[in-house]
Amino acid sequence: MRRLLLLILMIATLLFGCATNPVTGKRELTLVPESYEISIGKKNYGPSSQVQGGHYNVDLTLVKYVKAVGQRLASVSDRKLPYDFVVLNNSVPNAWALPGGKIAINRGLLVELNNEAEMAAVLSHEIVHAAARHGVKRMERGILLQGAILATGIAIRDKDYANLALGGALLASTLISQKYGRDAEREADLYGMEYMKRAGYDPQAAVGLQKTFVRLSKDRRQDWLSGLFASHPPSQERVENNRAKAKHLGVGGELGTKLYQNKIAHLKQTKNAYAAYDKGRKALGEGDISTALKIAEKVIKIEPREGHFHALKGDVHYTQNRFKQALLNYNQAIKYNSKYFHYYVQRGITRERLGDNRGARSDLKTSLKLMPTATALNSLGNLALNAGNREKAINYYKAAAGSKSEPGQQAARSLLRLDLPQNPNNYLKVRTGVSRSGYVVVKVSNPNSLPVHMVRVIIHYPDAHGKVRQFFQDVDGIIQPGKVARIQTPLGPVKGTAVLKDIRAGIKRAVLAE
Repeated sequence: MRRLLLLILMIATLLFGCATNPVTGKRELTLVPESYEISIGKKNYGPSSQVQGGHYNVDLTLVKYVKAVGQRLASVSDRKLPYDFVVLNNSVPNAWALPGGKIAINRGLLVELNNEAEMAAVLSHEIVHAAARHGVKRMERGILLQGAILATGIAIRDKDYANLALGGALLASTLISQKYGRDAEREADLYGMEYMKRAGYDPQAAVGLQKTFVRLSKDRRQDWLSGLFASHPPSQERVENNRAKAKHLGVGGELGTKLYQNKIAHLKQTKNAYAAYDKGRKALGEGDISTALKIAEKVIKIEPREGHFHALKGDVHYTQNRFKQALLNYNQAIKYNSKYFHYYVQRGITRERLGDNRGARSDLKTSLKLMPTATALNSLGNLALNAGNREKAINYYKAAAGSKSEPGQQAARSLLRLDLPQNPNNYLKVRTGVSRSGYVVVKVSNPNSLPVHMVRVIIHYPDAHGKVRQFFQDVDGIIQPGKVARIQTPLGPVKGTAVLKDIRAGIKRAVLAE
């Protein structure tokens, strides 16, 4: 195995070459070109933001302030990238960076910081992760360890990396939740402090920040454990490293305490409302409709411009089948934030319930542009099917069926009902083998969520003169989900399994047993 990995590394080095890391100055193997690195960040920035609450836009003055501080730090970084900074509408204290310089900080972290310099410490840390290619290097290590370069045979051109790195999977959740190694965290801390110093901030704030993080991690606060600590684990070692770095850089610089506190004043005033909202979401998830509704009404009075609060009330009304009231709530949510997928999904399925199919399709398609979901795809499939467009319905159901959520499972069942009779080979798996008595057997497995019966297998085989013949054989009874049916054919007796290479089996017919 070690020889194989060494061979892969040698070939990769020859094909891709090494480059100097602009932050550390070290020579490193580079598999992913900068153009694709930037593309990764750009493509995943929207979905990553959407799935974590979308952009915070109640206080745009605060958002503008955070962006300005971020660009001030980015301007002194060692690598020029299309840096961008957003504030996410999420109570969990967290921050992350995507490849290519796309950086996010949660509203829940901003209220925990004391001054602008501490925010600069967080943002500069994330800037280094992007500038030093920490996320991309994890991808490159994965490529090497899996032997993907050799296994896929993909041509070495920029445009081919989409097939190699993305495949059919969404990178966003992996890229923002990854736990960096100790070396990457150390680099992000220390070079981030250099950026702070260059931008005029007191690097000592990074020491105090890490001390706070260590204290909070010892308290094991759940919101911190599920946020920043999950991907950036604090330690006393990091505190000491930062202290030594600050001493080397020299004391002095801007803290910006008064300005920062002024900028986050509204966020702090409404902090309890967001905490209540989170409890309301939890109550709704647990079926406590009354509590969720009371909380929604309460927080809307505190901050009527927050779309999340109106959407919570809408979700309560939707659960109660009060669709007209829910529609009004979703209209309000979209009025205050027209770029969050959940509002459009919910308004779309509400309009579907109210018989407004045209409005439902419009909302659901808008939601897909912001964030693809099984809920929207499944509903669009239903709408297409009701309109008599079977082919379009199948395409929507196929896209939704990859999700393990309930809407995804609903789509998978709808897809089976529509498409299995015409294309049974796409849904049932067939394998051939040889029994102990020497006869060819066929095993039919049902990996789907619904039972099938009346299964007819077609078998192609060469006769003594090499001419291809065929016959049919039926499977007795029902094949339940996850089960395998075994039938013995009249082909045999044969010696060994070499004969199987000339025998082909498939599904001629299958019917759902509902």
